[in-house]
Amino acid sequence: MMSFQIGDFVVVLDDVVKGKVSRIEMNSVYIIDETGMEFSYSASELVKIDDNQHQLTKYNEVSNHLLEHKISEKKSKKKSIFKKAKNEIVFEVDLHINQLVKSTRGLDNYDMLNLQIDTAKRKLEYAIQKRISKIVFIHGVGEGVLKSELKFLFNKYPVKYYDASYQKYGLGATEVYIFQNPN
Repeated sequence: MMSFQIGDFVVVLDDVVKGKVSRIEMNSVYIIDETGMEFSYSASELVKIDDNQHQLTKYNEVSNHLLEHKISEKKSKKKSIFKKAKNEIVFEVDLHINQLVKSTRGLDNYDMLNLQIDTAKRKLEYAIQKRISKIVFIHGVGEGVLKSELKFLFNKYPVKYYDASYQKYGLGATEVYIFQNPN
């Protein structure tokens, strides 16, 4: 159990709140953030950091066992975008806009579609360069605009494409087979 003192700079483990300890009562530690708002947390939810640090980064010394547990938990959850099916590598690309950008604020439909198509083109060219024979583009069902634009894109490359496995992806995915050059 970490002990805190008034004036300590702390961050909250499972939140984006950070600030200075303003008071300590019973089992609660009160912190004031940069905006002047006061929050109450239990001591186990907080991590003390140096005044000159102002944020936690993956390069900092970790001396809090709760934080070490969170970091190791996060590392083990990482999943590969490559799926192996019967000794064949399948490259999955999720083109849902929320997977490509943090916020769609300021983007209209045209911008979002162009971002999705540009991503698809980059991933397809990467797969061709790396000699990956199959790539699955997860685009969702929607109105079919992205799907038809993808088909237009695929026709410019040495590929064949078809709807991906319905059991695995539902209706919103297209599988692309890339013809490999033998040399």
